[in-house]
Amino acid sequence: MAPVDGNLSAVLKKKDELVLEDTPTPQPGKNEVQLQMQAVGICGSDVHYWTHGEIGDFIVRKPMILGHESSGIVSAIGEGVTHLKVGDRVAIEPGVPCRMCSFCKDGRYNLCPEMSFCATPPIDGSLRRFYCHAADFCYKLPDHVTLEEGALLEPLSVGVHACKRAGVTLGSNVLVCGAGPIGLVCLLTAKAMGAAVVGITDIAENRLEVAKKIGADFTFKVDTKDCREMAKKIQSSLGQQPDVTIECSGAPASVQTGIFSTKSGGVLVLVGLGPSEITIPIVDASVREVDIRGIFRYANCYPTALAMVASGKVDAKPLITHHFPLKKTLEAFETAKTGAGGAIKVMIHCNE
Repeated sequence: MAPVDGNLSAVLKKKDELVLEDTPTPQPGKNEVQLQMQAVGICGSDVHYWTHGEIGDFIVRKPMILGHESSGIVSAIGEGVTHLKVGDRVAIEPGVPCRMCSFCKDGRYNLCPEMSFCATPPIDGSLRRFYCHAADFCYKLPDHVTLEEGALLEPLSVGVHACKRAGVTLGSNVLVCGAGPIGLVCLLTAKAMGAAVVGITDIAENRLEVAKKIGADFTFKVDTKDCREMAKKIQSSLGQQPDVTIECSGAPASVQTGIFSTKSGGVLVLVGLGPSEITIPIVDASVREVDIRGIFRYANCYPTALAMVASGKVDAKPLITHHFPLKKTLEAFETAKTGAGGAIKVMIHCNE
């Protein structure tokens, strides 16, 4: 059932060298399924590996297939798989842990030191025609949920994990710093979890316009380098300091603004990754008992993300601004890199 192009794959050879080439079509092993890939979203990390060749300690040392925000159709079943069948449409949770370590057994498998995560060196990703994955990390999509929405479950799961770590609940007042794709899914998730008011910041007016359209109660254009002053503007508009701030940009000034903005006794969750070391107003956070929490990807969040989409509580489709076939992957990456045409989430279709 392989198409003419065989297993056409998006291979990052090294920094700045992304090519399309045939790779061997994988066959499913025990407890795996083979997937005919359908929709794959471009993540900021994909672009970063392409343009920088590394993210922190993860360095591209050999050719690697990109892609981890994905959905597919089951095309073959490995030994031991009973809950899926050929033809099932699935969303793919890209990280497969060891299942044996203390983190896995405690339910925090995102911290597993043996985690195998798509498109994180040296692990190949899923931006190709055919791909094999652990069956228990594939989630069957209801008929009314599209394959594009299935691919969006990956970034949406980041939003779910961030909001859970922050303790967002019915009536929360929330500030999201950064209106990129992850900031926007945090906005959607916070609203779905019952937040009373959600405000969002960004330096780009077009992203704030998107945030308004998908439900932001307040938007704040970052127009000053004075973080305390920016925090005062936010408090003035919201009428109070937010209970929860979710920082999604990674910019040091945004982290500082987040601390100053959050109410005493509140929570700041760090989602965006910027410089490895930054200066923060730690005394301000300490004396006001502002809890600062980090997140790393997600754990046990895909079922929640799928339920939110399937129930209609979250409509993530407006985040998809551009569509490309696999053969135009380079054009798709350029669009994601530059933000051309107001790009937010660029989706690649692997079997058009």
